Amino acid sequence: MSMSDPIADMLTRIRNANTAKHDTVDIPASKMKLAIADILLKEGYVKKVDVIEEGSFKTIRITLKYGADKNEKVLTNLKRISKPGLRVYADTDNLPKVLGGLGTAIISTNKGVLTDKEARKLNVGGEVLAFIW
Repeated sequence: MSMSDPIADMLTRIRNANTAKHDTVDIPASKMKLAIADILLKEGYVKKVDVIEEGSFKTIRITLKYGADKNEKVLTNLKRISKPGLRVYADTDNLPKVLGGLGTAIISTNKGVLTDKEARKLNVGGEVLAFIW
């Protein structure tokens, strides 16, 4: 059966692995998922992102990041905003701020997948994919 929302599946896998205190989580690869994983890495929410080739399939292996012990989570929550049934778009003036700027919004723009801060600098809007905090 084909999946209707692979990005929501990715975020759910990361959220579940983080709640269960796993070290890594494997996700089927795509360009969009890899761009989101790179944003998670760049913003400091995860330790490492690797692409593993298993035959003809590629898998993204994300190493999760925790505080001093595994009870201290760096990644508190991930929330999917724009869904296949209800797309959410924001222009340059109305880009969302997550927790007053403490969190990160992931925006799909014509310049690529960016954080809300990068989109403001480049003065572009787009589809609001997810919130991370």
